[in-house]
Amino acid sequence: MNATTRSTGRTLGVAVRAMVALTLILGVGYTLVITGIGQLVLPARADGSLVHDGQGRVVGSALVGQGFSDADGDPLPQYFQPRPSAAGDGWDAGASSGSNLGPENADLVAAVEERRARVAELEGVEPDDVPADAVTASGSGLDPHVSPEYAQLQVARVAAARDLPAGEVEGLVARHTEGRALGYLGEPVVNVLELNVALDELGR
Repeated sequence: MNATTRSTGRTLGVAVRAMVALTLILGVGYTLVITGIGQLVLPARADGSLVHDGQGRVVGSALVGQGFSDADGDPLPQYFQPRPSAAGDGWDAGASSGSNLGPENADLVAAVEERRARVAELEGVEPDDVPADAVTASGSGLDPHVSPEYAQLQVARVAAARDLPAGEVEGLVARHTEGRALGYLGEPVVNVLELNVALDELGR
């Protein structure tokens, strides 16, 4: 065996040992350490920010939007509705996506106008009163939030469907409105799933 072959063998051995060591340290050790820290410091977030109903059953994640419709796809009047979704057939966490259509695309414009008319009819308002997030999907198609304006638009319908005072429903919306991140980033939002779970807990 000549010197070149021995050198190549040593180099290969070092490379293999380094790969195994780094795989164990970074692939296994690092993952376990970060997971452990997450479970100790922020266990709910580390587990996926799961939302439970009044019976303790998992009904979704506070980070992932979902629809509230019947078997025919029609909105359930007793629930607040999320923004539209372009993820798969709608709110498909395995197919997170936007429509990728530009603002002047004819199909997108037609879809927005159709949604605007549908929301206006559902809420009993003029089409011009429908906020933008009620008719446009987010980039992920899985946004769990709506604007306070869209939530407020739905208060009268939800209150009537549940035979609740509108003021009580407005109070729930206010309690589930999240302010700007760090006090100045973004806009206030309302988590639809958490709001609907709170409604169900009223027992109506």
